[in-house]
Amino acid sequence: MTQSDVSDASGVEPHREKDVKSPSRQGGWRAVGLRLDVRNLSLLGVLAVLIAVGGITKPDQFLDTGNLQLVLTQASVIGVVTVGVTFVITSGGIDLSVGAIVALASVWATTLATQEFGFAGILFTAVIVGTACGLVNGLLIAYGQLVPFIATLAMLASARGLALQITDGRTQIVTVESVLDLGVPDAYVLGIPPLVIVFALVTVVGWLILNRTTFGRRTVAVGGNAEAARLAGIDVRRQRLYLYLLSGLCCGIAAFMLVVLSGSGQNTNGNLYELDAIAAAIIGGTLLTGGRGTIVGSVLGVLVFTTITNIFALNNLQSDVQQIAKGAIIVAAVLVQRRTVRGEAT
Repeated sequence: MTQSDVSDASGVEPHREKDVKSPSRQGGWRAVGLRLDVRNLSLLGVLAVLIAVGGITKPDQFLDTGNLQLVLTQASVIGVVTVGVTFVITSGGIDLSVGAIVALASVWATTLATQEFGFAGILFTAVIVGTACGLVNGLLIAYGQLVPFIATLAMLASARGLALQITDGRTQIVTVESVLDLGVPDAYVLGIPPLVIVFALVTVVGWLILNRTTFGRRTVAVGGNAEAARLAGIDVRRQRLYLYLLSGLCCGIAAFMLVVLSGSGQNTNGNLYELDAIAAAIIGGTLLTGGRGTIVGSVLGVLVFTTITNIFALNNLQSDVQQIAKGAIIVAAVLVQRRTVRGEAT
């Protein structure tokens, strides 16, 4: 009786020697790492060019310390959302509801009833609402077997509608001083806004989870081949649930940051965040079909888009031109990804 017969008869996989990576396989991983490094260096180059353009066209305004702090602060909010979206896309999923979740979490956290509980009440509510929305997405996708596109699209519509119902179309002003104080220059740490520090912490934690933990390896495995991951003993449904919970958590954190930044809660908050986050992740090197993700690349993608927006605003260029530029960058990034995937397959 052969070893495979024993496995089939008992239902238990026999002990096998530890798989040792072959030199060719190791070389393949080195090649992937090299491509990611080249992509990150390319994004740094693009960012450097944009900074040069901004410095040339509006030197007094763009290079002003206050403007650079503004760019980083604005990047921080969408950046936290992008970290969560990166995990979801790496697993082969998609989340179109992040912008609407940010809006719902921000308006729920700024109601008069919530503000009575002060700083802790606003922060807690924003995080819980975001995480709860992520839980609903995860349950529908992982256990309800809904396609991620449909489930998150439904959440987008529902969250936006509920946010509008809560606010009745009006802006909810924050009156809690301890929250508003986080957005003033006096709260900066060595010239760095607190929101930027939060973004940096979320980025570091996200990088560690994706690259240095079993959870991150499982995320990549599910995105690469969900069936193979299941056969390897990974609970694919539970992993997907956790990933959408993580995305919702990031949206809740971003909602609180947006409340600090704007001093209010509005049903229009987070408008098009889903597109910006997905675009930033894609140009950063996260594979849209799953199986590969990079937090560093996503962060660089966010900085590129935020810098473009700032340059366009300083030069009084119309928003439609800005959207065209973003669209061209997204198309170029996807085309590069397709060539990369073909190169790996050959």
